[in-house]
Amino acid sequence: MIARYSLPPMADLWTDQTRFEHMLRVELAVSRALARRGVVPVEALAVLEAEARVDVERIGELERATDHDVIAFVSQVAETVGEAGRYLHFGLTSSDVVDTALALQCRAAADLLLAELEATVDVLVRLARAHAGTVMMGRTHSVHAEPITLGLKLAGWAWELDRARRRLRAMAEDLATGKLSGPVGSYSQLEPAIEQEVLSELGLAVDPASTQVVSRDRHAAFLAAIAVAGGSIERFATEVRNLQRTEIGELMEPFRAGQKGSSAMPHKRNPILSERLTGLARLLRGYALAGFEDQALWHERDISHSSVERVALPGATTLLHYMLVRFRALLQDLVVRPERMRENIDRGLGLHASGRLLSALVEQGGMGREEAYAVVQRAALRAADERRPLRDLINEDEVATAVLDGPAIDRCFEEESLLRHVGEVIDRLERLTAQGEDARHAAR
Repeated sequence: MIARYSLPPMADLWTDQTRFEHMLRVELAVSRALARRGVVPVEALAVLEAEARVDVERIGELERATDHDVIAFVSQVAETVGEAGRYLHFGLTSSDVVDTALALQCRAAADLLLAELEATVDVLVRLARAHAGTVMMGRTHSVHAEPITLGLKLAGWAWELDRARRRLRAMAEDLATGKLSGPVGSYSQLEPAIEQEVLSELGLAVDPASTQVVSRDRHAAFLAAIAVAGGSIERFATEVRNLQRTEIGELMEPFRAGQKGSSAMPHKRNPILSERLTGLARLLRGYALAGFEDQALWHERDISHSSVERVALPGATTLLHYMLVRFRALLQDLVVRPERMRENIDRGLGLHASGRLLSALVEQGGMGREEAYAVVQRAALRAADERRPLRDLINEDEVATAVLDGPAIDRCFEEESLLRHVGEVIDRLERLTAQGEDARHAAR
């Protein structure tokens, strides 16, 4: 991933140095298991553990000659340990090392993503509680519907991101799987007990029936979970973009001192961060599609997946990490404008009460639903066209006032009754917070 969208420590996990160091971890774990069985001399193991080093530049030189990065890696490490190098890569095929090391990298990347997801959920919960009573207009089809609160909206975001967290955790656990089963998965070189021993030491599960590679459905599911999480951030960012529109102006991205919105128009305060997050989510979906394409490898393996994963896995994890960090910063300094929210509600002329009026005419007035609907719709359309308050037009409607008195009509326009259950939804965030605490304790 380009430096513009890469942040430490995620970017550090995907360097060539880190990749080869994980591969060396696998090699040394196998050497220890073989030493316990007398295959690798104890003296040779001591040299391997003390002196084996990764030199990325030298690996590159060797790869230019061999056109095989794993052979180049093994040769380079062997150069650092002298005679003991003959025991490196003993009984292994390239994918044993590559796939197992990749599982270690993906697990480390997932741990960072899960920490960022948890931190972002925490911010959303805090904001949802703080704005539990900040009344704004709810919109469907981009049209005024009924009032909600900003806290209610943010509570929905928190739960959605929590689902992303749980989904990613499950897929990451599934992907934390290695294999040492040899060229076609038949354990022709190393016995299954060695694989179990080594992978247990590395904290990985055993693929119960691998080919030469760990099956790529695991990687596809991991990339899909990342893409869905990115899609959630895109949804939230799109909402910020919409609510920052000049005609609405209810939320705004932070705008730091010295920031400029347009080279030609000094008045512009553009939602560039939300737009950036929206664009990056498109890349995540592309990476997920690439992961789906990688599932259908030929026979016991081909190498078509390798080039894809060298881009897709680092790219997807690095981008989602960047998106989470930037989205959380947006939330922490989000500009909330309750006065514009109230102004926009008032501009709605009370049309949001149409549903309550319909119910009142049916329940209290004894009207049939179709008749009541026609009464309210007629008044509502006039209100919108003539820019007059719906309450005034209903009070002038002889059919409506024949069955509803003034106080009954007024009650239909009371915001408190429309929002009376919002507090219960906000209270449910306690469950989400408790889940986060449980996850933190489990991680310890």
